[in-house]
Amino acid sequence: MALGSSLLRTVGRMATAPIFIIGGYSALTNPGGRVEMAAPTLDKIREYVPALPDDNELLVRINGGIQLAAGTTLLLGIKPRLSALALAGSLIPTTIAGHAFWEDEEPQATAQKMQFAKNLAALGGLLLIAGTDDPHKAIEKAADKAGRKGEKRGYREAKEALKQK
Repeated sequence: MALGSSLLRTVGRMATAPIFIIGGYSALTNPGGRVEMAAPTLDKIREYVPALPDDNELLVRINGGIQLAAGTTLLLGIKPRLSALALAGSLIPTTIAGHAFWEDEEPQATAQKMQFAKNLAALGGLLLIAGTDDPHKAIEKAADKAGRKGEKRGYREAKEALKQK
């Protein structure tokens, strides 16, 4: 059972990563139309985070770099929880900026709703990865807990034995 679960986790993590590696590389090397799409969202974010740089192209490239780096580390299994959290953080503004279906007319709105829903599904997968304990740490925690229970049980048994004497 543990082997199957571990295998599923690994395959799921590896299947999640390529979209971020490919998209991140593209945004990093050729931000193109993403800059114009991101501008209104970045302007709104600046209302709350005034320290955000005014260079939208730079921010799109940084977001792409984060996706490329975190996608690669996710694929390789290096700090997968941290990688998934970084990707989730970068996916939220990307989704809002790139798939604002509420601002579009039909049939474009329908296409954007689908892309928004796909990104939402990816976000859900990333949150599952981020919330999943490292199996080695989980085993270690379980062993520690069992040891503490055993110590308590042994202490109680010794105490009872002393009372009976």
